Amino acid sequence: MTKTADARPEKVRERTCIGCRKRSSPTELLRMTVSGGLVLPDPGRRAPGRGAHLHPTIECFELAVRRKAFPRAFKVPGPLEATGLREHISGE
Repeated sequence: MTKTADARPEKVRERTCIGCRKRSSPTELLRMTVSGGLVLPDPGRRAPGRGAHLHPTIECFELAVRRKAFPRAFKVPGPLEATGLREHISGE
C-alpha cells in the first residue's frame, strides 16, 4: 500500500481583529459572541453563534467602538452593549 500526498497541506488559521483589522492567529485574539444585545467574551472559543475576534487590548477595543464594528461583525442591526467586554479586557 502506497501513501498518497495530502491534497490540502496544513493550512495556517488566521482571523482578523475587528478593531485594528490586522490578521493574527486565533490564539492571539479574543473571540466574542453576541447574546440579547450584549457582546460577550468567549475566551474558551466554544460559545454557539457567530463569533468575532479582537486583540485583547483597550486600543483595539476603542478602535472597534469608534468604527462601529461590533454590529457589522455580528451582522445585527443597531448598537450593541459592550461594557462587559471592556471590563473583561481591562481586567476590572
